[in-house]
Amino acid sequence: MVNKFKELWANSPLRLILFLGLIARLVAVIFSKGYGMHDDHFLIIEASKSWVEGYDYNDWLPKKGVLDQQASGHSFFYVGLHYLLFLLLKFIHLTDPQNQMYVVRLLHALLSLIVVASGYKIALKIAGEKPAKVVGMILALYWIIPFLSVRNLVEVVCVIPLIYATWVVVKNDSQDRLLPFVWAGVLLGIAFSIRFQTILFTGGFGLALLLLKQYKAAIVVGLLFLLLAAGVQGGIDILIWGRPFVEFSEYVRYNLENATSYSTQPWYLYLLFLSGILIPPVSLFFLFGFFKSWKKHLLLFLPSFIFLAFHSYFPNKQERFIYPIIPFVITLGYVGWYEYSNASGFWQKNKKLMRGCWIWFWVLNMILLPVISTAYSKRNRVEAMVYLSQKDDLKRIVIEDSNRDGFTMPPLFYLDKWQNAYGITKVEPAAHFYNTYKALPEMDKPNYVVFMQNENIDARVDSLTNYFPTLTYETTVEPSAIDKLVHWLNPVNKNQTTYIYKIK
Repeated sequence: MVNKFKELWANSPLRLILFLGLIARLVAVIFSKGYGMHDDHFLIIEASKSWVEGYDYNDWLPKKGVLDQQASGHSFFYVGLHYLLFLLLKFIHLTDPQNQMYVVRLLHALLSLIVVASGYKIALKIAGEKPAKVVGMILALYWIIPFLSVRNLVEVVCVIPLIYATWVVVKNDSQDRLLPFVWAGVLLGIAFSIRFQTILFTGGFGLALLLLKQYKAAIVVGLLFLLLAAGVQGGIDILIWGRPFVEFSEYVRYNLENATSYSTQPWYLYLLFLSGILIPPVSLFFLFGFFKSWKKHLLLFLPSFIFLAFHSYFPNKQERFIYPIIPFVITLGYVGWYEYSNASGFWQKNKKLMRGCWIWFWVLNMILLPVISTAYSKRNRVEAMVYLSQKDDLKRIVIEDSNRDGFTMPPLFYLDKWQNAYGITKVEPAAHFYNTYKALPEMDKPNYVVFMQNENIDARVDSLTNYFPTLTYETTVEPSAIDKLVHWLNPVNKNQTTYIYKIK
């Protein structure tokens, strides 16, 4: 086996890299259940599956008789693809939510290999086989990439068409062949339809072509991008709203008006984030190589740089916003560092130091890889819904989250029931819910309570028992080890024990 690997590494490195990348992603497909954060589940999975079942979980669709309803500012392209997938799975009677998510994760895992192959081929084209091998291995086995590759996060999924569009242009040696630029424009339009903010990347892409004096190519890319983006976004919005570009217009309006409403951070946040997530000190090699190569590899540098610069300037900052350029920073960053270090007198004299940095990088990476790739994220929330889905007498549920002003959203996809959950919070305590409960018809009265978090759990149970003397303990759902670690690192992540009670 070892000899076979050596032979592949020498003669067919991309095949070996893709094989290892596939294995890592299949591990994540099988073991990394749950969801990573709010957006990759509630904005994609909950929305699309609820449409299949005749509900509109997020209230995104226009309602009959409601004349002034506004769009939500979300692209329906990617979530619409999931709607079609869930329709197909329902048609073939694959209805168990966990089994459906195995399919979803597998499809994403397979598509993500395009990123690995494209990054390898780009590095091979511009720098040769040796740096291409390293780039390919990092994109295949980088500690967090397999986990992210099976998530429904638009910031990650949009990388697939972005990097493939880049490869299509990079491999084109003749400016007279316009078909690659046609294909690139289409791919960039698809990326925009997945994640609106990739228009910044596309702008940098077109600008790079203009600076490289590839004027016809820039025009073709721009026209095809506009045709594809307008056709998809305009067409879907006309179908749903009766007029084009409703969602994109609302997206722009909302973000401009709420630029400081969320997490505002200093301009250098993303540089710090990249320096940390890419594992220092090697992360500094990547960043150095990325910026040093700007002139030599302008088509690779400028789109990502404009994307990074805008997000560094814009007040609302969240780490996931910068995910689309990470594979580009790795690819160009390593190529740039490889070219620099080979010409550097200091690094040629200190090869042991360089080797030690890379050993540290790979050792830490291979420790983190199996831990993150098998992480069952948000286990307590998901398994609570799975447990309740097996209850034949379930009517509706109550989320008791009275330590907070708002209650934790339950992933109803796993409950497979789409009636809204009731909540008990600081703002609307148990007494408020009891008054609501009394006014409900018998068939709509919740009969299961999910207590989120373990703070003050005894007092909270006692408080609710005052209104429901028949409240009876059912089970406890523990968070996964990774959930506990994430909560310990940052208590803002409410990944804590969940308790289920029944109102008899």
